Formats: sequence, structure tokens, C-alpha cells
Amino acid sequence: MEKLESVAVGVEEEFHTVDLATRKLVPRADRLLQNLPDDRFSGELQRSVVETNSRPFVRLADVLEDLAALRRAVATEAEAFGLGVVAAGTVPIVDLDALKVTPDPRYENMLEEYQLLAREQLICGAQVHVEVEDRDLAVQIGHRVSPWMPVLLALSASSPFWLGSDSGYASYRTLLWNRWPTTGPMPAVSSAAEYEGMVADLIRTGVITDPGMVYYDVRPSDHVPTVELRIPDACPRVEDVALLAGIFRALVATELDAIEQGRPPVPTARPELVRTFTWRAARAGLEGELVDPLEGRAKPARQIVRETVNRLRPALEATGDWDLVCDLTDNVLRRGTSATRQRTAYATGGLEAVVDLLVSETKANTEWWPEARCAEIVSMMGGAYDTSADEAVVFDGTARGPYGLVLTALDRLGAQGLAERDRQKEQVQHDLGMYFEEGRLFPVDLIPRIVGSEDWELLQSGLSQRTRALEHFLHDAYGPGRIIEDGVVPKDLVTGAPGYREEGRFVPPEAIRCAISGTDLVRDGAGHWFVLEDNLRVPSGLGYAMANRWLSARVVPELVRAVATPAPRRAMAVLRGALTQASPELALITSGSSDPAYYEHRLLARELDVPLVEPGDLEIRDGELFTLEGRRIRVLYRRIDEEDLWAAMPELRDLLAAGSVVLANAPGNGLGDDKAIYAYVPRLISYYLGETPILDNVPTYLCREPADLEQVLDRLEELVVKPVDGYGGQGVVIGPDASPKELEAVRAEIAADPDRWIGQETVAVSTHPTFTGGRLEPRVVDLRTFVCLGAEPDVVPLALSRVAAHGSRIVNSSRGGGSKDTWLL
Repeated sequence: MEKLESVAVGVEEEFHTVDLATRKLVPRADRLLQNLPDDRFSGELQRSVVETNSRPFVRLADVLEDLAALRRAVATEAEAFGLGVVAAGTVPIVDLDALKVTPDPRYENMLEEYQLLAREQLICGAQVHVEVEDRDLAVQIGHRVSPWMPVLLALSASSPFWLGSDSGYASYRTLLWNRWPTTGPMPAVSSAAEYEGMVADLIRTGVITDPGMVYYDVRPSDHVPTVELRIPDACPRVEDVALLAGIFRALVATELDAIEQGRPPVPTARPELVRTFTWRAARAGLEGELVDPLEGRAKPARQIVRETVNRLRPALEATGDWDLVCDLTDNVLRRGTSATRQRTAYATGGLEAVVDLLVSETKANTEWWPEARCAEIVSMMGGAYDTSADEAVVFDGTARGPYGLVLTALDRLGAQGLAERDRQKEQVQHDLGMYFEEGRLFPVDLIPRIVGSEDWELLQSGLSQRTRALEHFLHDAYGPGRIIEDGVVPKDLVTGAPGYREEGRFVPPEAIRCAISGTDLVRDGAGHWFVLEDNLRVPSGLGYAMANRWLSARVVPELVRAVATPAPRRAMAVLRGALTQASPELALITSGSSDPAYYEHRLLARELDVPLVEPGDLEIRDGELFTLEGRRIRVLYRRIDEEDLWAAMPELRDLLAAGSVVLANAPGNGLGDDKAIYAYVPRLISYYLGETPILDNVPTYLCREPADLEQVLDRLEELVVKPVDGYGGQGVVIGPDASPKELEAVRAEIAADPDRWIGQETVAVSTHPTFTGGRLEPRVVDLRTFVCLGAEPDVVPLALSRVAAHGSRIVNSSRGGGSKDTWLL
């Protein structure tokens, strides 16, 4: 279950539309859909139903937040028409003659074919999608999890009333739903091919017309790479939907692990047994007995829910959902199902009271439902702000996750106040000397980026692991070469790499090669993190990250006070500890003021309290290194290209080989920066550490391999291509953004020298609000993190978020990018 923390989950919810005056179900969903974004809201078979689609997210709390925003939007729109929306399996007051199917050829055909069955399809459900890329696994999981589906149905039961009468069931929707010919437990098929063949056979009978009409309780989705849960009733309380999503993801993960370990499905997975379990759950909900999925005998429903959640604890802990799922489970068991609450309302106020309860609970204010949007923020976003992959803002302009306090503070400033702070920022940068290249201020956006604690814990583990593996690799590659002898990495890939240097062999085996590494990561809209590249030569950015915090503290202090985050000087303590591992006699060496990052060199030397030197400031006497003032230097924190250093001080090689001087970082480390070596890092982790990689690479194709080259050239307009020795964004071509002329030019370069190129899948990188021209724009961001290696890896508690220019996906300063203050929680 090591990779479960990055498995995304999404939810589709269906809502009835009811007239707030008569409390009747009404066919007016199309009115609401006219003003709602069609990528998040859609119609269904009946014109009385609106469907919402959450974004997929890695964290359950993010799913909950998104679902609340979707409910908020549809409920607000409904009220403008005197309507309410209800998330429940059924609503009790219905006029069948007044209801119509949605005018769509598919739905009209279903009405013609299924008659009363289609006209009475006045039911709503909640569907949960969990990522499973392998369709064969998705098919197997659909069958294996089926014994637990009745438990999820019982938790969601919200349809006791049907056409004005108490049905006697907690979920009468289930009985209505099971009238369709392709519902119920999924058959025990063993592969995607067998499943597709079965679906084709069903369509061939003419009873169903397309794969979308296969309505099993769980099924592999027919349009996205997920396993789809379909059995639950729609739930009035949004947190109950989140509970279903958390438990279902854990069930999927548990069965994935069981398949990997070779454990068979439980005996009760037989479809004929599961169907009886389902009937029991629809009848009783949580208020009676369910059938135990493992033992196949009746037990109190609440006991089975508790036992199920406890059984799933390893998976829930792996996703970080354990505490939240426990809280949500306690809540639903304490208050009972919606079916019970509806019957209580009926006893005191009749069917009208039931509808009022459902409307109220569907719109219920929870901690995931902000009391108000930030009006100034929404105004600055404008109507065209794309939130589809935004880290800070939900689609309706409300804050996501930890951004509530920050966006509230920004809202108080407003556009004019923020513009004034932006002007102040430039003056402060002049005062601090924050330049990148001579005369050019280092671009900084005032709206900080927040990396939540769950993300940062994951990144710390993954970055430490990656650094340890690369340190082993560099020592091995310049030493015994075991990884080459064992056939893990080709010899010519190592010795032929542009970053390979003979000076790398001068580094003693006991020396630390990667005293400080910089790893660039991106996050997609669902919350997956990917490593873009490793920087082991002279990683820059730590000083700018520190300066960004100073800048924020002086220009927008109300934002800095809003969220607690580590003080930037803690980073210097970590860096100093790593650099002085060999000796406290330390200096920072630079090529001088002509270096674009010279400001950072000066800042770091000052904060480390060490001399800032150029090659001309040093001399060698009696086999040791001194400054011209006579200060002995044993460790050089290198912020100069090694070629320039050797050209200026060729005899320094001898000191390095003798061990009287340590270079941090070591010469030859550029081998580890190589984009072709990057593709092998997961294998390095397995080989040297015997561990499963925690952080994913972007899927990468080596053009030196004929099959990969063919794929890259065939899909050039879809992929990102990079030179293996490129840095600073040099030579990168993003296929979807490139012109035909650019694609043809890079195609010719790749074909002429394929060894020099890689291709990568294009990641839908997350965006972040960036203030420009008095407005907020969603700009692509990445994250440069730093790891210092002493006795153990130490992830620096400071990071640099880099921001792409308008319309670009490349964040490097040399390509017009900027930066943000970054808060690690």
C-alpha cells in the first residue's frame, strides 16, 4: 500500500429539484443548468435531476471541500427560481404526469424501450470513482469488493418514501434501481477482455444499447481509468458522501494489496449471496441487522460498520484518511441514517416536513461550507479565471484548504491595496538588493503559496529517499561501478553523459558528494506530486526563498501573521550543519558579480557567516588552501561551474584528490542531473536502498532507445521534450504549446542526435493565484526543494515556488518566470 497516498478519488452526485412552495418534484433542472458551468454540472435521464462532478483529489478533505462548493452553487442557483435541491435517493411528493425525460436521443430511446421503468426513474444516487489505471485490476476489484457494498448502501440509506407512502425500506431506491436488467453485483469475470466481451454480448441482445447502461453496483468506468461505486443513495449531508468515498477507496486499496499478495476473494463474493446482502441493507439501513461480509451471517449493522472501518485501518492510514473517516463514522452512527431522520420529520409534520428537512440538510452549513465568498478576490479573479487545477481557490471563488485566512486578508486589502503593496515591494527589493542578473529585480509575487502538512510530510520522506539513492549512485558510478556490472544502468549512459567528469573520480569514497541537492517538483490538480528533475551541481534558489520571506514580512505582514510556518533562518542552520560536516573552515566560492545569482551568493555567505571568495582570492600553500588574508579553507561551498574553477585553479584538483579540500557539491555531480539518468532513479532507489520509490517521476521516454524514439516522434505534439543536459529551461519544447515550425525544428534535432533527448508525458500542472495588472491570474507553479546530506538527509524547511509567465508552463527565471514566498506547514 506504499503508493496509496497518491491515489485520487472523485464523486458524482445527483440532486432532485423541488418547488419550495409545493414541495413537489419538478422538471426544471434545465433552468439551473443554463447558468452553471457544463464541465461540473449536467442533466440526467429525468429533467428533475442535476448531476455534479467533483474534481478528483488525492486528499479526502479536498473532495469534501469541492463537493460543498458544488452544492453551494446549485442550491444558490435553484433559490433564484424558487426551487430547492435535494440529495436523497427519493423525494416523497411526486406528480408523475408532470415529469418528463430530458430531451436527448439516448434518453428518449430509453423511455421508448423501458416505458414505466424510465418514467419512474425518479431516484438519485452518489457515485465514487477511485483511480485504477490497470483495467484488468479494475475488473477484478469490482467483483472482490462486492460483499462490502451493502455496508455502504446502509450508510447512505435515504429513500424511505415513494410516491407519498412509507415503503418500509430504508432505501427503496435500491429496489427501484434493481428493476433494470443490468444492475446488482458485478459478475465474477477475471479480466478486462472477459468483461468487455460480456458487455458486448449484452449489447448484442438489444436489451441495452451502450456500455453506459451497465449499472452494476461496482464497475470499471467506461470512460475514465477508475473503479466506480454506484450502489449508494444520494446523501443529504455532504460529509456522509465523503465517508463513502474514503471507505470505498480503502476497500479498493485493500483488494489491490490482496491481489498482489495472491489472496483469493472472500467466499461471500458470490453474486447470488451479495444480492441478498443488498436486500437486507436496503430494508434495514443502520437500524437493524446486516450480513457480515466475512462470515456471511447477520449481525447488528453498527457493529459491522465498526468492524469494516477497523479492518480497513492500514489503507485508511496510508491515505491519511483514518482520523477523518473515524470522525465521520462516529457522526453517522450517532445520528442514524437519513431514512430515520425523515421518518421522524414525517411523524411531526408530514411529507412537507420531510422535504423541508431534505432541502435544509442538502444545503447544511458545515465547516466545509464557507459563510461567504471573498467578494474582492472574486472580483479580481474575473469571469475567466480557470480553477480546474488551482491550489488555492475553489471554482466559485472560495478558499481551498489552508488558504482561508490568507485570502480573507487579501480580500480586506482589495485590488487597490494589493497594487499599492506591489509598488512597495519593488522599493523593498531595491533596498535588499534582490536582483537576478545585473539591474533586473528578481520577480516575486506577493500572494504566498502554502504546502500543507500532509504534502510536506510526503515530500520530506520522498526527497530524503531520492537523495540517498543518488548519493549512492554517484559514488558507485565514479567508483566500483556495481550498478553497471549488474546491468541496471548501461555503461555508455553513464560514461557518455554530458555531465560525466573525470574529476569525479578524485572525490574520496568517504566524502559526501551531495551536500545540498535541489529537487524540482510539480503537483497536478488532483494533488499528485511528480519529480521533474534533480539538481546536484550547484543548486540555486535557497537564498531567494529566504529573501522572499523577508520581503513578505515587510510588505504584507498581515499575511505572514495569518499562518505559522518555520522561520527561514532555520534553513541556514541545516545548510551550515551539512557544509561543515568535514570541517568548520568553510568559504563560499563564486565566479563574481557577473553571475546572475550573485545576490544569492552574497546573502548565503552573510547568513552562514563565512567568507565569500572568488578564485583569485585564494592561494595554495604547502598542500593547503588559504584566502589571501591567510585564513585556511577546508570546505568550499561551490557556486561556480567546475570548468571555470579548474580553469582558474587547476592545482585544486590535487588538493581534492588528497582530501585536504572538500568541494560541496562534488565535481562530476552533473551526471546525476542528466535527464536520461533521471529516468533510472526509481531503479536506483530499488537497487541501492531496496525500497519502493515514494515520489513518482514523470513518465519518461529515452530517445536513445529505438522504441521510445519512435513513440516520441509519433507523439511530439503531445509530449514535452528536453535535452538530457539542459538546465534553466534551455531547449525544452512543450508539444501542446509549440507551433508546427517549432515541432519540426526539434524533430530534426532529435532525429539527428537521439541520445541527447528525452520525451516526457505532459503533466496538467497545478496553478496558483498571481497578482498582475490589478487582477489575479492562475499561473503554473513548481516547487524547488532542498536536501542537505550530513550523516543523514535533512530536508531544508524552506522551499522556492517558481511561477511561469503568462501563458507559459516554463517557470525558470531565464524564461521569464518569477517566484513566490512558500509556506511549509
